[in-house]
Amino acid sequence: MKIKSTISYCLGAILCLSSITGCGGDYHSFVESDRKIAGKPSPISNITSEELPGQIQLNWDIPTDSNFYFLRITYFDHLTQTEKAKVASVYTDELIIEDTRAKFGDYQFTFQTFNNNNEGSEMISITAKSGIAPATETITSSKLKLDNSQFSTDNQEPSEGPISNLNDGNPNTFFHTRWSSPQVPLPQYIQIDLYEPLTNFSFSYQNRNGSQVGPEHLKVLISNDGADWIEIAEFTSGLPSASQAIYNSPVIRSNTSFAYVRFLVTKTYGDVNYFNLAELMLYDVEIDIYDPESD
Repeated sequence: MKIKSTISYCLGAILCLSSITGCGGDYHSFVESDRKIAGKPSPISNITSEELPGQIQLNWDIPTDSNFYFLRITYFDHLTQTEKAKVASVYTDELIIEDTRAKFGDYQFTFQTFNNNNEGSEMISITAKSGIAPATETITSSKLKLDNSQFSTDNQEPSEGPISNLNDGNPNTFFHTRWSSPQVPLPQYIQIDLYEPLTNFSFSYQNRNGSQVGPEHLKVLISNDGADWIEIAEFTSGLPSASQAIYNSPVIRSNTSFAYVRFLVTKTYGDVNYFNLAELMLYDVEIDIYDPESD
């Protein structure tokens, strides 16, 4: 039984091979015929563009041809002065072209589909525009070296917490407005007189170590003569209440330079008529703006 089974298998294999050999020419003719029927792929259709900030988004409808294999998109990059090409797969119907500029006006894009034999369709071209590339900022800050004579207040507590403690670098000392009688209602301020004018700046402060009564609401005012004041910023949330907590302000931008800055406390944690702080620092801020559309 084992010999008969082996013979039957061999005869079947020979017949199978014979059949394939006999049909070989027709099989290759079928493949060749199928390739010729497939031919060049159809082009993409319904191409649209969208202006994005410093970018161009391209969208299209994918051909339904089974012989569509990939899409090539070519364009001239005005920024680098070179021809560029992008490739999109059969599964993609959009592409974002990055690092473009509105100032260059029209960009011309050429689209061509290909089959897996690298045969291309007819080319289709469109023009598109870029959205305005956003400007970027580089911000650098430097801490101002201040001396005690530049600090003043309108409500110093006479028994403790001199205002010079705000500038001694010691977080365990503190400045205190008047808590003793007679108390003065808020608002109360700390003022810094500048030796050189500032424009853009930031500040930071540290709450007192223990028994802290920090500002809950704070206004920042500037002046060029110490008499006429302009409110430039207000903080009604986010100021810390914890002992020794540090607050770093955002950059405060001014259209003009100024020689005096005043920190006006309008509300304290606990709603009392005084406040205290351990340290107060001021920073000169330089803002370098790069506009890619004007470069």
